[in-house]
Amino acid sequence: MTLAIIHSRASAGVLAPLITVEVHLSPGIPRVNIVGLPEAEVKESKDRVRSALLNMEFKFPRKRLTINLAPADLPKEGGRFDLPIALGILIASKQLMLRAELSQMEFVGELALSGELRSISGILPIVLGAMAAKHQLIIPEANALEAGLVNGAKVYFAKHLLEVCAYLQGEATLPACENKTVINHASERLDLSDVRGQSTAKRALEVAAAGHHHLLLIGSPGAGKTMLANRITGILPDVTEEAALEIAAIASITRRGFNYNDWQRIPFRSPHHSASSIALVGGGRPPRPGEISLAHQGVLFLDELTEFQRQVLESLREPLEAGQITISRASYQEIFPAKFQLIAAMNPCPCGYAGSGEDNCRCTNEQIERYLAKLSGPLLDRIDLHVEVSAPPPEMLSIKVDNQAESIVVKERVVETRERQIKRQGKYNYELSGNELIEYCSISTESQTMLNQVIRKFNLSARAYHRILKVARTIADLEDAASISKVHLSEALLYRSLDKSKYVLK
Repeated sequence: MTLAIIHSRASAGVLAPLITVEVHLSPGIPRVNIVGLPEAEVKESKDRVRSALLNMEFKFPRKRLTINLAPADLPKEGGRFDLPIALGILIASKQLMLRAELSQMEFVGELALSGELRSISGILPIVLGAMAAKHQLIIPEANALEAGLVNGAKVYFAKHLLEVCAYLQGEATLPACENKTVINHASERLDLSDVRGQSTAKRALEVAAAGHHHLLLIGSPGAGKTMLANRITGILPDVTEEAALEIAAIASITRRGFNYNDWQRIPFRSPHHSASSIALVGGGRPPRPGEISLAHQGVLFLDELTEFQRQVLESLREPLEAGQITISRASYQEIFPAKFQLIAAMNPCPCGYAGSGEDNCRCTNEQIERYLAKLSGPLLDRIDLHVEVSAPPPEMLSIKVDNQAESIVVKERVVETRERQIKRQGKYNYELSGNELIEYCSISTESQTMLNQVIRKFNLSARAYHRILKVARTIADLEDAASISKVHLSEALLYRSLDKSKYVLK
């Protein structure tokens, strides 16, 4: 046999499409050609494989060697194809006599010049792809811990190419990837009891968590906006295993990779306000996930919201609605999940003290208007709650709080509320569509009249109208109320501070 066929997997966003590695030996001038749209790292594979085989006292064929990575129109990158290429060469040159059926097996791994197997990035999508295809997968030992997070997959690991060869010849066995360790992150979460006062802001945080609503906190410096935002993970439901796999798969394809200690931890991403659009939504060549995808199934916290560049903030508009982001480049088009909860914080004016109740704001009305104009109407429409955070009185800062587990009590209410939503409509309130709003968010004639008056007075959009109804539905769910009352609707209207332009005039 001068033709060997080995299966492997490439990287395409959070997916890992199947790749067929075809190795063919033919007479002619000794030369190695790798075809199938390989990137530079893949082209360098021939040098790593040659040195590895020679150092293990195998013979490198002195023939014309053609390596095809199919399908040919899919870009291939990374060192993951070293192992299947090396095995293909050994099989095609009859140096490896098989006792195993290769059609149901897949191989990934980078080779050191000594033949040792090195870790690769994006192992979780590869494991999930192999499991879906019902294939057996051979990976480097360094990836075994991460691969073991997927239950039910037939994944085995090896330290060295010689171990894989011995396994394929039926001379040895390979250990399976298993991982039953459970990591509990509950003790790491910050508690709401650390925040003194701020009953209104805490209530808004609970409403946001209960319905997965986006929240904007507005207040003077030091009022506690960042403290509140950092404590939202303590009141959110625990991450399910399915969601944890999605989170880990996204982290796995980044250059930093997935940290095993983050398993089932709620993502909380807080990029600096100098971040670019690419850093926030993703990009590059090949495309990599940005902060919004790394916050998938978790929280994206944007502190000092108005300090971000306007075009950066505008790039959030589509992901906030769609729950995913499409990155298009000349040779690539990848879709990354981005179902995150946005928590943002900002000052009411450039100096930070407008509307604080004290005569210490140095900004003119024109400066305040320009400052608030950094946030477009379409972006604000997509944020369900705009809440004022007032600075607590100094007397309250010295009060000792006896209850150090406030978040635990709030979390129980949030979990119960979310369960009610799933039981009633199969989704959270923020996901309700137009027809579903009519069905599940009906209000009385009196409440409808009040809401219509508010919409006309402040010239609110249809999207803002729907957001108000969704928040009111969540407030009713927190009380286990069957329908939305006027009290629930009134509270939801209070959480639209910027719509009322409270800070424009001093």
